[in-house]
Amino acid sequence: MAAIPGGTFWMGGNDPDAFPEDGEGPVRQVGLRPFHIDVHAVSNAKFATFVKATGYVTEAERFNWSYVFQGFLHPDARRHVLNGTVPGAPWWRAVQGAFWRAPEGPGSSIGNRPNHPVVHISWHDANAYATWAGKRLPTEAEWEYAARGGHERRRFPWGDELDPNRRPRCNIWRGDFPHNNTATDGYRSTAPVNAFAPNGYGLYNTSGNVWEWCADWFSADWHAPDTPATRSDPTGPSTGHVRVMRGGSHMCHHTYCNRYRLAARTGNTPDSSAGHTGFRCAY
Repeated sequence: MAAIPGGTFWMGGNDPDAFPEDGEGPVRQVGLRPFHIDVHAVSNAKFATFVKATGYVTEAERFNWSYVFQGFLHPDARRHVLNGTVPGAPWWRAVQGAFWRAPEGPGSSIGNRPNHPVVHISWHDANAYATWAGKRLPTEAEWEYAARGGHERRRFPWGDELDPNRRPRCNIWRGDFPHNNTATDGYRSTAPVNAFAPNGYGLYNTSGNVWEWCADWFSADWHAPDTPATRSDPTGPSTGHVRVMRGGSHMCHHTYCNRYRLAARTGNTPDSSAGHTGFRCAY
């Protein structure tokens, strides 16, 4: 884990290509106490240790299905695809038997991916792991402060240009989404948790690779008023329907979801899972 010093930082963004409904702004000064955070997302190997020690069964296993990107489906999984598609995102297919050990559906495995981030993880699954490990999920403010690596108002951990000197610095969708991923960053799907260079605090992949759950309930406007609750160690609204996710994923593409920017955010129901959702822990 990385020890993150306390301090004040500029949180949020006002990027012109942001999604208004996400509530990335206003840009505001937020103060935080010191904390620790995992330098990378929890890997398949780490999650397997947790499952072996506790017998934990993920929500995707209990529901007996999860979302898999249609272009990643294992051939044996095609007959396990359920009817219907996600409105506005038809590339996601609900697949019976898809879960963290079979991320592309029945027939797939993580045998050669122990150091890749565990996926098909719900917020409840991530919280259970964190509790077992003696940690917790990071607040959204902690996540962004650590993801910035000690730098202010950058779009990405390394600066404002996505590919400086035409050198990819993160794992996102390259090419024509959703039909062709050129994988010019080296990865068509997930990358190892320690791929690419770390940020100024030693954290890996805070842009792209997998979405990461945060502790907070999601709101597009709770954080807008300048109050002690929103500006000093904020923990988000007390109730809600969806939990915050940060960082974007290998599925993100500028034509529909440029949320691999540091200020970007989204949310999902805490029992949902898909082949691009993971997490890291804090304390």
